[in-house]
Amino acid sequence: MDPQLEHILSTKKKLRKNTLGKILEQFDGSIMKLSQSSRKKKYQKMREDSYSFFRGSAYLFFFDVTEFPFTFHTPKDKPTWIMGDMHFDNFSAFLNENHDIVFDVDDFDEGYLGSYLYDILRMVVSIRLMSSKQGFSDEEEDELVDQYLKKYRKQLEAFQEGDEDPQSLQFTSENTKGPIKKTLKKIEERHASHELDKQTVVDHNSIRSFDIGKDKLSSVSKQERDKLESAWKEYLSSLNPGTKKNDSFYNIKDVVKKNGSGIGSTGLKRYYILIEGQEDEVHHDDIILEAKEARSPIPAYFFPYNEHFWEDNKHQGRRVAHTQQAMHHQADPYLGYFRMDGHDFYVRERSPFSKDLREKNLGDYKKLRNSHRRLKQWLKLVQKYMRVQMQISRVGLWIIIANRPSLMRLALIRNCFAIN
Repeated sequence: MDPQLEHILSTKKKLRKNTLGKILEQFDGSIMKLSQSSRKKKYQKMREDSYSFFRGSAYLFFFDVTEFPFTFHTPKDKPTWIMGDMHFDNFSAFLNENHDIVFDVDDFDEGYLGSYLYDILRMVVSIRLMSSKQGFSDEEEDELVDQYLKKYRKQLEAFQEGDEDPQSLQFTSENTKGPIKKTLKKIEERHASHELDKQTVVDHNSIRSFDIGKDKLSSVSKQERDKLESAWKEYLSSLNPGTKKNDSFYNIKDVVKKNGSGIGSTGLKRYYILIEGQEDEVHHDDIILEAKEARSPIPAYFFPYNEHFWEDNKHQGRRVAHTQQAMHHQADPYLGYFRMDGHDFYVRERSPFSKDLREKNLGDYKKLRNSHRRLKQWLKLVQKYMRVQMQISRVGLWIIIANRPSLMRLALIRNCFAIN
């Protein structure tokens, strides 16, 4: 190699490496304040493959892509709610407020106001990296992304023309196929006691409590529980008055820490809370809630400052709850928030009718000998993901029809988070 070119390339590599180091230190060190052991665990997970790295480095994603010169962004004076972390693993099946089992997005920790294009772009990268793990060629990945973008635009047109209503469209076992339908069907077969059987035990006095012997569950100190019970009043006042039960319904019976988390949630506190509840057609008396710590969303560090938004969402748990309510027309009736010991939390039900669409659920397609048939099945899956994403995207429909050049440009971005 020419010495001058070699010097240029080595300099670029060194600069990028230094940039990565500073970003990781700023977010995982200064902001998240992760211990050395927590950072080591997180980075070990991120090193498994490019997709894992992508999931654990949303701050790097926004650092890079906010510099991309895209046209047709959401106008700055009319921002829309974005999920902020749109990727393949942030969709799941669950029971909504109307007791319908649906497939939808399920993670709102990074919810913020901004341009809808960032959710699209993050999903595009996710499709590429996940399909690469499944063994697809670059050309097949191009086709998956191209179909995703075309279907996205087609769905926008359907909303604009009134053929479908984004406020009422939902995805159930009746209008889905393949692994999504299979996942929904499995949940429909579950009993209301599924999560209780999995996480709790009943002693000889018929008193139910969490099973501390379970992996990733640990006890809390009396002081910590007292603080949580004091903060519980704020949670009760945050609940939707239209669906809230009497206060005794939410009486705390037991509390444990939930250890372990997704790659991007490393270092955040989580609790499982057993409340009194009542026996009905959906629950078996006691109910498990999950309280998870919420921090400032990553997009906020890279997007324009919105004073009205921050005035209304100073409490980060409230922001996460607002994001879910904005994106789900039937939100979790247990959705609320509280502050404890200087940390913001949001609360949601640990539903017995909840199931992720894991990578193993897609494994059957890898076994198909016919590469074209496997690609066709994946195209259908990606298109369904797109329709779910569209259902929750509150995008200004006046942007839509002229956006083809900008949307197609996304298809040219490949593996921008692949690690050599």
